[in-house]
Amino acid sequence: METKSRIDFIALFLFVAITCIGIASVYSATSEAGAFTLLEGRSGKQIMWFGVSVFLGIIIFILNAQFFEAFSMYIYIALMLLLVAVLFIGADINGARSWIRIGSFSLQPSEFAKYGTAFAISSILSTIGFSWEKKADILKIAAIVLIPMGLIVLQGDTGSALVFLSFFIVFYREGLTPNILVLGIAAIVIFVLTLVFGSLAFSIGTVLCLLVFYAFTYTNKKVLLPSIAIAAVVILFSLSVQFLFDNVLQSHQQKRIQVTLNLIEDNQGAGYNVNQSKIAIGSGGFSGKGFLNGSHTKGDFIPEQETDFIFCTIGEEGGWVLSSITILLFVLLVLRLFHLAGRAKKKFKRIFIYSLASIIFFHLMVNVGMTIGLMPVIGIPLPLISYGGSSILAFGIFIFTALKLDASRVYDLQSHYI
Repeated sequence: METKSRIDFIALFLFVAITCIGIASVYSATSEAGAFTLLEGRSGKQIMWFGVSVFLGIIIFILNAQFFEAFSMYIYIALMLLLVAVLFIGADINGARSWIRIGSFSLQPSEFAKYGTAFAISSILSTIGFSWEKKADILKIAAIVLIPMGLIVLQGDTGSALVFLSFFIVFYREGLTPNILVLGIAAIVIFVLTLVFGSLAFSIGTVLCLLVFYAFTYTNKKVLLPSIAIAAVVILFSLSVQFLFDNVLQSHQQKRIQVTLNLIEDNQGAGYNVNQSKIAIGSGGFSGKGFLNGSHTKGDFIPEQETDFIFCTIGEEGGWVLSSITILLFVLLVLRLFHLAGRAKKKFKRIFIYSLASIIFFHLMVNVGMTIGLMPVIGIPLPLISYGGSSILAFGIFIFTALKLDASRVYDLQSHYI
C-alpha cells in the first residue's frame, strides 16, 4: 500500500486551465450567437469527455503505481490490437479509416496508441542491461515505435503517425547518440532545399561547398575521402527527393508542403485553410475581438476550426494576449513535466513522464505552426483544446497517469525496489 502520495497541483492546475480554454474555444467555434449553452453541442460533449477523464484519473490514483510498470507491455499490445481492428471495422471520416464507431460515439485508437507506446518504451529502456550499443535493444525500440506508426499510416492518417517521432526526444535524453538526431535534421534540410532550388542546383552547391572545404583542409589528406563520401551521399539523397515527393506523398500532402514553402500559391485550394487562418489570427490584433465576436469564427471561413484549427479562434477572439497565455500555459506544463521526470527515482517513471512532455511539445509546435503557416497542414489536434473525445480522453489519462507515477515518489524513497 502506497503512503504519503502527493499530487502535483501545479501540473494539475495547468491541465485544468488549458482544458477550460479549450472548452470555451470549442463553444465559440461551434455556437451561433448563443444558439445553445456551454453544456450543449460540441462544447457540452467536450465537458463530458473531460469529466470522464477526471473520473478515470481518480481510478488511476486508486491503483498502485507498480500496476502500470507490471502491465505496461500488455497495455501496449492491447492498444496495438485495437489499431489492427480499425483496419477491418473502422469507419472512414475525412479520408482516414481511423475511427471505431460505438453507438453515437466514435473512438480514435491512434490517440491512445501514444499512451501505450510510452509504456512500452519506458519498460524496455528501464530494463536492466539495456544499451544503445546493442543491436537487439535498438531493434526492440525501433519495432515498438514503427509498429503503431505503420498501422496508423495504413489508416490514412499520416499526421498522427508523425507524432511518434517525438519519442526521439526521449531517446536522446536517455543516451541515444545525437548523431541520429543531427542526421534527421540534415535530411529535412536537404529535402526542403531540394524542393526549393531543385536537385541539380542543390548538387552543384554541394560540390562547390566540398571544393571550398577542401581548399581550407587540403593539407589534411585524412578528411578528403570522408568528405567526398559524405558529399556523394548528400547528392544521391537530393536526387531521390523528387522521386519520393512524387511517389510517396499523396497529392494533397504535396500541395500543402508546396504552399508552406511558397512554391505555389493556392489560396482557394490547398492553401485555403492556412490563408484564412492567418487572416483570422491577424485580425485579432493585440487583445482580440472578444469572446463570441470573431467574424471569421462565426462566418465558418475555416473548415475544421473547432479541431485542427482551433488556435484561430483563440487568436481572433483573444488576440495576441490570449494566444500568448495559451502557449505559455503549454510551455509551463511541458517544463513542469520535465521537472517531475527529473525528480523521479525510478527510470520507468522518468521515461514515461518525459514521453508525455515530448508528445505535448510536438503537438503544440506542429499545430500552432501549421495555423500560422510555418508548418505543413498535417492534421493533428492541439492537446486538451481541439474538439475530440478521443484526444481529450487520451491526454487526460496520460496526464493523470504521469501525476500518479510522480505522486508515488515518496514510496520509492522508502522502498528498496528502485
